[in-house]
Amino acid sequence: MNQDLLRYIENIARDKNIDKESIFNDLEEAMVSAIRKHFGAPESEITVHIDRTSGQVAAFKDKQSINIKELGRIPAQTAKQVMIQRIKADERDSIYTEFAQRKGEIVSGSVVRYESGSLVISLDHRTEAFMPKGEQIVGQSHKPGERIRCLILDVKEVSNQVKIILSRTHPDFIRRLFEQEVPEIAEEIIEIRALAREAGYRTKVAVASLDEKVDPVGACVGVRGSRIKNIVDELGGEKIDIVRWSDSSQVFITNGLMPAKVSEIALCFELGRATVVVDEDQLSLAIGKHGQNVRLAARLTGWDIDILTPDEYNQGIERLTNCIKNVKDADDTLVDKLIALGIISVLDLEDVGAEPLVTELNIDPDFANRLVSAAADEAKKLAAESKHKQAEELLQQQEQQNTAADKQGQT
Repeated sequence: MNQDLLRYIENIARDKNIDKESIFNDLEEAMVSAIRKHFGAPESEITVHIDRTSGQVAAFKDKQSINIKELGRIPAQTAKQVMIQRIKADERDSIYTEFAQRKGEIVSGSVVRYESGSLVISLDHRTEAFMPKGEQIVGQSHKPGERIRCLILDVKEVSNQVKIILSRTHPDFIRRLFEQEVPEIAEEIIEIRALAREAGYRTKVAVASLDEKVDPVGACVGVRGSRIKNIVDELGGEKIDIVRWSDSSQVFITNGLMPAKVSEIALCFELGRATVVVDEDQLSLAIGKHGQNVRLAARLTGWDIDILTPDEYNQGIERLTNCIKNVKDADDTLVDKLIALGIISVLDLEDVGAEPLVTELNIDPDFANRLVSAAADEAKKLAAESKHKQAEELLQQQEQQNTAADKQGQT
């Protein structure tokens, strides 16, 4: 029995995660190539069979038995080269199959090095993966040997290589972290219904519970914030807002804009726009740093969100009211009907157009067109006023700068 051969095949199969039968087939084909090259007879019928139990090798040329040990060094080198190539191909196939099935999962690896901005990460003794610069969290750097968790974003074959692309910025990375840290999500008691992320800065996660006894927000936060803290630490301090999901768009938008308190919301389904009114002291909270809070809330809810103060809201309504009053046949109830449709300014009325007014309010088409035309004219005036105001403010700023420069020159 050729136990050494069987042991080698067993070791290769285990170390490289390759099916043993594939290795036996590769070895048989490598021997066939070596024998054919040795005899220089490509037309000859050459077969090789390795007994899977004993490891004995039987080789035949034109049905005549051959002792492969007598072929010499060159055929052995040929068989070795063919075998190496085939095992490498099998290993590539094995790696591709394994990680393609794990696409979308979180894996843990060890940082190896930076390579042209990309981070090279060792996932195991035989597999290296890449995290492009765009998939790395801004502001984070990693040292060789550091353990790191990432999402398998993509797996593809490039130039006879398996390229595994990792990410820490993809929204699904947050989803998988929550599944690992919150058992109720993994067990599908709590669902992540929506998620909006600006990696490295802030994420909003909308959750809902399928069990009325389980509070989805409390479960995600954990006792004394333990669960959410683990996720925030993994992300290097990225802020995470846990938002309670609601089927009501008004309630969901209100939740999505937290921690700001919302006073009023007008929804225009025709435009997919939500006009949100907040008190003056809540304005900066609602908008967020560099507009981040309202931007993420808009992506989370799927609504285009405009934030207004009560004064701005009332000015818009007042201008719309005055515009409508100047249109022949308009009555006092029309403005209330428009507001109910989420139309709270002349700009909204111009954008919506005449058709929704006809279908939703049963307005005569000619009258609807006159309303929209009046709103368009008023919108032009509003744009001109805004432009004039901006020019005045710019001029005032220049005068202040000149005055300050004159004072500095005198001193």
